[in-house]
Amino acid sequence: MRENDGFRPKHILVTGGCGFIGANFVRYVARNHPDVHVTVLDKLTYAGNPENIAGLPQSQVELVVGDICDTALLNRLVPECDAIVHFAAESHNDNSIADPEPFIATNVEGTMRLLEAARAYDVRFHHISTDEVYGDLALDDPERFTERSPYRPSSPYSASKAASDHLVRAWVRTYGLRATISNCSNNYGPYQHVEKFIPRQITSILEGMRPKLYGTGANVRDWIHVDDHSSAVWEILTRGSIGETYLIGADGERSNIDVLRMILRLMGQPEDAFDWVCDRPGHDRRYAIDPTKLRTELGWRPAHTDFERGMQGVIDWYTNHRDWWEPAKVVTEARYRAQDQ
Repeated sequence: MRENDGFRPKHILVTGGCGFIGANFVRYVARNHPDVHVTVLDKLTYAGNPENIAGLPQSQVELVVGDICDTALLNRLVPECDAIVHFAAESHNDNSIADPEPFIATNVEGTMRLLEAARAYDVRFHHISTDEVYGDLALDDPERFTERSPYRPSSPYSASKAASDHLVRAWVRTYGLRATISNCSNNYGPYQHVEKFIPRQITSILEGMRPKLYGTGANVRDWIHVDDHSSAVWEILTRGSIGETYLIGADGERSNIDVLRMILRLMGQPEDAFDWVCDRPGHDRRYAIDPTKLRTELGWRPAHTDFERGMQGVIDWYTNHRDWWEPAKVVTEARYRAQDQ
């Protein structure tokens, strides 16, 4: 069934709202829906930064530092809300390969705790997931992922997200939970942690370091600006059909090497000014989203359709916010060096 078009949350709980995608969603809500109160629940692990939501009206946005696995805390926060938007997740593939345990604890157990709280207090629930649950596609395959694609996760990270998706569907069918799921392609934009592909390359160039590229660089990702992701999530939350899954994409397929060359060119560097490194274990070849359902049912369209212009905006943001990313850059590069030894 579809939430009627009049459904407008008054108070939403955003888990992981100090992370990259969650924080941009909080900023989107604050900017476009000033009548909606937002409680951000974030554990503030290395990827959660309260500076990501700094400057937002304190009367509208409240930060609660805590763990989504803390049942007592959820029992205090959830009854005050009429919707949960669940972004909180361990999300970096390299980290899941090095140590999968935190991914199971947060992405699987944490989702279950939130589902139980939403069920107990009859709260609308939207679950943020990834296209990585579908595995990968051949580079020469004309197909794209749809809502009916089989699950074939490749990494501990994507396996944990696949498990959380299945939990949401089970709670809908078994308990009648009012929930939806969205699986999104790769996001880019401001406030993204420097361990991720695009900001790592940009910040390395700004630091005078040569960027690094896994394997041959032929792997394809389907890029979407984080603001477009936010607008799609809002449409699904307020107008999506209960129990349904929506794939969010912006027709942004590009190979990793093409993205890196674009970054180098936009930053005034030779397009070959990078180093090749050994490929990641189980590195997915290609992701590609078919967003037809979202566009047909809800009429959603991306606003950021010029990828090069969007990339220039991201480069400008990191250039102008060195104080935001420099401390994390030091720690991140030290961790990569340790993993490579």
